[in-house]
Amino acid sequence: MNNAIILCSGGLDSVAVAYKVKSMNPKKMILLFFNYGQKPLEEERFCVKKIAYELNAEFKEINLEWLGKISTSLINRKDKLPDVRDEDLKDIKKEQEHEILYWVPCRNAIFGLVGLSHAESLFISTKERWDVYLGIKDEGQVQLKDTTPEFLKKLNLLSEEATFHGGYKFLAPFIDKDKPEVVEIGSKLKVPWQYTYSCYNGGGFRGNLPIHCGKCHNCLLRKKAFHFSESKDISLYLS
Repeated sequence: MNNAIILCSGGLDSVAVAYKVKSMNPKKMILLFFNYGQKPLEEERFCVKKIAYELNAEFKEINLEWLGKISTSLINRKDKLPDVRDEDLKDIKKEQEHEILYWVPCRNAIFGLVGLSHAESLFISTKERWDVYLGIKDEGQVQLKDTTPEFLKKLNLLSEEATFHGGYKFLAPFIDKDKPEVVEIGSKLKVPWQYTYSCYNGGGFRGNLPIHCGKCHNCLLRKKAFHFSESKDISLYLS
């Protein structure tokens, strides 16, 4: 297989993708981590560095602080994110209305093109092929536009027009899996879940492990994923 560039946030999905790719024995792996001024920057960076070490992969941080400065997302604001209850996740209309609160302008498209530019640069300089892996998956009834099979297809079409030689691939191994299924697969691959991070608030650290707030939208989705996958949740939560 080709070498692998994994766009890795330190979350459940992208780390599980990294372990899945590792199981396929690529010769080289790079974990690309993006600093876009997100609240949980330190916790996410810690996790991606730890996973890179565990997988014998190169860690590379990309500075996109300008994106955070223009972002209107709650992920980039100083104020605390609203607490979310289980019943809130069942309200599809409310979930759809709240999507814009967490939307970072063009985030996944920008991340993907940064990964593609690295793949192209490496091919031009070394003649080695690299594929770009994304952690996007099936989001269920409330699917963000940049996490769909259509989005992945269009990235691959763009890669042919945006590069000199073409032939680069965007891959998303879990595009048809939901979060509980990703956790189930990751557990079989022995993903160290304590070194993954989902919280949008940022809860700091306890000893050498990151803490989740336990109440934000992403924390609840994380808890539910472990519950429905029947995998043990060893994450640290403030509540």
